[in-house]
Amino acid sequence: MKAIETTLDRPLEEVEKEVRALLAGEGFGILTEIDVAATLRAKLGVERQPLRILGACNPSLAHKALEVDPSLALLLPCNVVLEQAGEGTRVAIVDPVELLGGGASAAPGSSAGVELALLAADAGARLRRVVDQLGGRPG
Repeated sequence: MKAIETTLDRPLEEVEKEVRALLAGEGFGILTEIDVAATLRAKLGVERQPLRILGACNPSLAHKALEVDPSLALLLPCNVVLEQAGEGTRVAIVDPVELLGGGASAAPGSSAGVELALLAADAGARLRRVVDQLGGRPG
C-alpha cells in the first residue's frame, strides 16, 4: 500500500509529539492509539521495536465523506504509524487518495465520485504537509 512517509533521525517520543501537533494544525484529532509493541509483549510475550498506530481524523472531512458514502466508515480513521527505525523514527500515513482510488462505492465520474476524490485530495494534501514539515528523508 502506498503511504505518505518519511524517516527522521530523532527518537520516537520526540517525533510523536511533533506529529500530534502538526496533525492538530491541519484539523486532525487522534481518536485511537495502539501501542503495538506493548500489546504484543502483554499478549504474546514478544519483544519488538517500538511501533505505535495513531488513528487520526479530521471531523469536517470525515463528516462530508460519510454524507456522500456511509460505507467510508470502514476507512476511518486515517492510520499514522510511528516505528523505531534504527536510531530514528519512520512515520507513515495512509494516503487517502490511494484508499479511495478503488474503494469508494460511488461511480467514478459521478458527482459523488468527484466529491469523494476532492475530499481525498484535500485530506491527502493536509497529511503531506504534516510529513513535509517533519522533514527527514523519504521513506
